[in-house]
This record gives sequence, structure tokens and C-alpha cells, in this order.
Amino acid sequence: MKRTMAMMLMMALCVVSEFARAQDQVAVAKKPAVSGSSTAAELRQIEKDWTDAQKSRNVEKLGEILADNWIGIGWDGATSDKAKALEDLKSPGNSLDSIEMGPMKVRVFGNTAVVTGSNTEKSKEYGKDTSGKYVWTDVFMKLNGKWRAIASQSARVPE
Repeated sequence: MKRTMAMMLMMALCVVSEFARAQDQVAVAKKPAVSGSSTAAELRQIEKDWTDAQKSRNVEKLGEILADNWIGIGWDGATSDKAKALEDLKSPGNSLDSIEMGPMKVRVFGNTAVVTGSNTEKSKEYGKDTSGKYVWTDVFMKLNGKWRAIASQSARVPE
């Protein structure tokens, strides 16, 4: 009887120990990577490349950054997909004349990352002045070994 009880106790301890180890792994997996990591630096560079592509109207570069199923919600609440974003980049009524990027926060969760930031820009959209300060969030996913934007949202900060 003592031997059976000892065996059951030992099995229970193993199960509890394995459960605790699994919970620790889940907690580590959910913890975002440090924003100073090389992945964070790579994502900051992609954000810079995105801004440069907009300023220079580089459709090819922006096309590389946006995933095929990218969806964006603009400062005015309008939604856009990749095809529309690339089309709008070529429109003569749209321009990004100057931009000053604020600090960015990068959080990496495995093959997904969230970048939040702000910028102050001088810009036009469909001929209308849209200059001002904006806050934004971009969601990236690592697809076929490359980070691609899958979703974006921006909001204009009231003056």
C-alpha cells in the first residue's frame, strides 16, 4: 500500500512539474521581445523605408513592404487595401512633402510585431491639406522570411 501511494505521489509530482514548466513556456512565448533587439531595429528600418517610399512615390518599394492582404484604416476612418494604397501613391493630388518621425515602440511576439509611433508631416490627400501630427500603429507578420505589414491604423492628433 505504501509503495502504491508513493508511486501515485511521484506521478502527481511529475504531472504538476510538467504543467508548471508548460505554463512558464507559455509566459515566455507571450512576452514581447525587447525593443532594442535586432528585430526591432529591422522593423524601425522598414518604417523608415515606408516613409521614404511615400515621399519619393516609390510604388515598388511600398509594394514590398505591404502584404498582399494588407488593410489600413486612415486618419479619416476610411479603409484601404494594398491595391488602393499603391494607386493613391501615384495620384498627383497626394503628396508627403516633409515628415518628422517621433519615437517608435516595437513589440515582437514570435512572427508577429506591433509598431506604434507618431509623426508630424506636411502632406496633401486628394489635393486637400492634411498636414499635422499623427499617431499610428502598424502590425507586421514574418511571411516567407520577410517582415510584411498586414494592418495599419492612423489617427490625426487634434490641434
